Amino acid sequence: MNQRHDRVWAGIDAGKGHHWAAVVDETGTTLWSKKIDNDETPILAAIGEILDLAEEVHWAVDISGTASALLLALLAAHGQQAVYVPGRTVNRMSGAYRGEAKTDARDAYVIAETVRHRRDFTAIEVPAQLAADLALMTAHRSDLVADRVRMINRLRDVLTGIFPALERAFDYSAQKGALVLLTGYQSPAAIRRRGRARLTAWLAHRSVRGADAVAAIALEAAEAQHTALPGEDVAGQIVADLATQILALDDRIKRLDKQIREAFRTHPQAGIIESLPGMGPVLGAEFIVAAGDIASFADAGNLASAAGLVPVPRDSGRRTGNLHRPKRYSRRLQRVFYLSAQTSIIREGPNRAFYLKKRGEGLKHVQAIIALARRRVDVLWALLRDNRVFTSAPPIAQAA
Repeated sequence: MNQRHDRVWAGIDAGKGHHWAAVVDETGTTLWSKKIDNDETPILAAIGEILDLAEEVHWAVDISGTASALLLALLAAHGQQAVYVPGRTVNRMSGAYRGEAKTDARDAYVIAETVRHRRDFTAIEVPAQLAADLALMTAHRSDLVADRVRMINRLRDVLTGIFPALERAFDYSAQKGALVLLTGYQSPAAIRRRGRARLTAWLAHRSVRGADAVAAIALEAAEAQHTALPGEDVAGQIVADLATQILALDDRIKRLDKQIREAFRTHPQAGIIESLPGMGPVLGAEFIVAAGDIASFADAGNLASAAGLVPVPRDSGRRTGNLHRPKRYSRRLQRVFYLSAQTSIIREGPNRAFYLKKRGEGLKHVQAIIALARRRVDVLWALLRDNRVFTSAPPIAQAA
């Protein structure tokens, strides 16, 4: 233990409350294995002890999210860089070692041994302040959108139990006026008593666009039902409460979108990313978070592979040409390219023309969108490489 080695490998099984680190030498012998509380002082002490073991330490962790944020930041402060070993890889590699025990110490050892044998794992970069801010805001926005979807589904379900005609009359995910209506009126009898004129005035006073049309549709639905169903009063209170929460959530999402837009546009290449049709500030921010430094991708194919847009072969013997969907890729990055491609085909232009061309070749909608997303990866990568904005006309080729 007192001998200083030339090179060692440190594997860290990260967790929210504590980590477990194991260090192995060139022969796979364990030199150091301890539990580390997820606090600054214990982590600094462990880093110091491990650095004293060798001239060069190769670090690896199995989590690159919030649980290991403090650990990675302290490693970066000491000039150390860790690589990311996916949990799937750790699970598969565990079967190559003796024993069936599943402990944090064993997992840390397997991580260290895995990174000792392999050199192709992705290095984890500690994000800059802008990237960290965008990561937090976009993740929070995803949570708010998920909450909104859940509450709208719950609202529709409760409303169907007391007033099915009104539930069918509006698209509550897109019509703010319908939600405002539900904050005050949830039963057919209440809407009929109010009448069209007074209901229109009530909606207009609350800044509902097209108040007369909303009132007319609601009154038509109310005339279709004259039976009060059991639990109508309690269900009406729940519907009103859900509608109020959804409206408040819409305001929160709107404010957050403004924050994301302002932060995203401080990025030096924000204008280039946003110039690509279908790529707005929110998707642009998610792209910056998911892709990181574009210089880390050797070419557009590398970026497309990271986004899961490149099929992988599964050939064996005489069976060749079998291409399948990949399993290991960034779901978030794929989502950015898929959604932006789907948005870009709304308007006329090269994106829609390419999509229609693929549909004409017999591809289904999803297949055509994926093909378009793959093509857009090439375009975006070239734009970022050349530091120029998107134009419908191709650039003029210049002589070398």
